[in-house]
Amino acid sequence: MNAVLQPEALPGVRAWTLSLGALVLAGAWAGPLPGYAQGSFSAHMTMHLLVVAAAAPLLALGVAGSRWDPAARRPALFAPLPAAAVELVVIWGWHAPLLHQAARTDAAALVLEQGSFLVAGLLVWLSAFGGDRRRHPGRAAAGIVGLLVTSMHMTLLGALLTLSPRLLYGHDHGGAFGLTALEDLQLGGVLMLLGGGLAYLVGGLYLLAELLRRGGGGRVL
Repeated sequence: MNAVLQPEALPGVRAWTLSLGALVLAGAWAGPLPGYAQGSFSAHMTMHLLVVAAAAPLLALGVAGSRWDPAARRPALFAPLPAAAVELVVIWGWHAPLLHQAARTDAAALVLEQGSFLVAGLLVWLSAFGGDRRRHPGRAAAGIVGLLVTSMHMTLLGALLTLSPRLLYGHDHGGAFGLTALEDLQLGGVLMLLGGGLAYLVGGLYLLAELLRRGGGGRVL
């Protein structure tokens, strides 16, 4: 029964998740979003969330448990809590006004931002879902904490953006869909709340359910 509930153990699921993750990533980067993101905060946020909360978990699930799983080969480099700390720095750093403005106006900065989002996202999701969680239930416990911490700080960032009474960035023209620039900023915050916070929360709850099914415990790595 446990094997049936493991996405990486189901025949064909790995190929499908890898393919879907690659398609999501291609849609985020090769579609119209990069062009819209120059003038729309919510479009920029949509790119961000597609990378870290959709493509990264799909790609990680496609690799987790396989012979290419880097968390199984180098578990010390894929410890969930340090990985969550790295993503916190990356996410909040790129939402600081100076760096965010650079990513909105400079193509090289945008590439660097999006690449770091992908690396940080893969690091967190592979740390949580990769490795041998059956033999080392402490990895699952640490993965739960890492994903829930990430969900909390993304929820906090989304709330700050949604409730902001003024513009936080230099773009003062109108946003997408006829919104004002402030409304567009607040829409981006709502997307962060619903997409970012929820995706990591669901991942953490999945690992918690897995741990409870097995009666697991163990030291948090």
